Amino acid sequence: MDFSECVKFANENPVTYIATMDGDQPRVRAFAMWFADESGFYYHTGIGKNVWTQLTKNPNVELCFFAPGDGTGKMMRVAGSIEPNSEIYLREKLIEDRPWLLDIGITGATDPKLVVFRIAHGEAYFWTMEYNMREAEAPRITF
Repeated sequence: MDFSECVKFANENPVTYIATMDGDQPRVRAFAMWFADESGFYYHTGIGKNVWTQLTKNPNVELCFFAPGDGTGKMMRVAGSIEPNSEIYLREKLIEDRPWLLDIGITGATDPKLVVFRIAHGEAYFWTMEYNMREAEAPRITF
């Protein structure tokens, strides 16, 4: 098993539950992952959102991707830290891929309210019923 399997699973199941910390209180919300490739998992948010405040105070996150299927389905859990990315070509691509951002108040790729971030390094593993009650034995993928 290698990181390419994680990328494939994430792109096929882009709805992600992201856990952050708000002081000592965990907060979880669903995100629509933008994309994943060999350089990490990419997301975006807005500067004024609570999630961004939480991420700037503590960049450590856990992601959970879920694929429903027979029985209980399959999950991929990813632990890592976010890395903000302000490269203009990436921001322009985001606006191209998600033009609806312009409808919710983002003025374009240079808008300072828009934040692109990725999880580029961490550890991932897959969970199925095979590993129920034996989660620590699930093979880990370091990226």
